Amino acid sequence: MTAPVIEAPRSPARPARKGVNWEKWGWIYMRVSGVLLLVLIFGHLFVNLLTGDGVDQIDFGFVGGKLATPFWQWWDVAMLWLALIHGGNGMRTLVNDYATHRTSRRILKGAIFAAVAVLIILGTLVVFTFDPCPAGSPADLLPSFCPAS
Repeated sequence: MTAPVIEAPRSPARPARKGVNWEKWGWIYMRVSGVLLLVLIFGHLFVNLLTGDGVDQIDFGFVGGKLATPFWQWWDVAMLWLALIHGGNGMRTLVNDYATHRTSRRILKGAIFAAVAVLIILGTLVVFTFDPCPAGSPADLLPSFCPAS
């Protein structure tokens, strides 16, 4: 009498697919972007809330002065991109876990992708095209760091 053959636990039910393992790279992205976001967010909070006059210093002129500096532009864009892609990837994971029909899953993931893409494009445009000193504005409405027109 031969013993029954028991397959090894966690053996794949079907052969592994060839190509890029997007779930693995999504998982890695979540960990790496989470750590980077912690650094970016706490740096942002430290500069905005703890240096200078604290929260009292935040006004249009403060934000305009920060966004006039390429360092802070890239800091904010990195924070924006990482946070939106991180959140979109998390929502994609939830849709994969809870959406039962293929059609609804595709529609939801398409909506998530579209929302993330639109917000990234608009946010990046705002950061890089923001002009706190628009030409032709009355001098009394401009921040103190703008040259008088």
